[in-house]
Amino acid sequence: MGAAYFYHLTRGPLEETLPVLLGKARQAGWRIAVRGTDPQHLAWLDERLWQGPEDAFLPHGLAGGPHDADQPILLTTSAQAANDATCVMAVVGAAVTAEEVTALDRVCILFDGTDPEAVQHARIQWKALTDAGCSAQYWSEESGRWEKKAEK
Repeated sequence: MGAAYFYHLTRGPLEETLPVLLGKARQAGWRIAVRGTDPQHLAWLDERLWQGPEDAFLPHGLAGGPHDADQPILLTTSAQAANDATCVMAVVGAAVTAEEVTALDRVCILFDGTDPEAVQHARIQWKALTDAGCSAQYWSEESGRWEKKAEK
């Protein structure tokens, strides 16, 4: 049974935090779906991932290509990732279900702490998932480093 980890971004933007979390997820041996809501934003994230340092290269692809099933990291808007993901990283308000949290190794929900709508959406997701019996953790970087602030 998996868990939902909520990452409240207040110091570093998504494009800096996501590669770090993706690297940790790959080290755990997980296949990852980065789920977004906007194909253009995912294309922008794809470009950012390609521009990362060589020694921290993250093999990935943007959904819609001929090799989606082979991608260890697939950026997608679909709830059904073609790469058999065992971890979903939901960005920019992408939906996550309690069934996914239960079935996957990990679900990460990254949200922009400077955007009141994103914070409110994350609160709604937290309540829905924990009310459904999912294990959840809330992580904040407010102090300058990641700290677990809540767990249910």
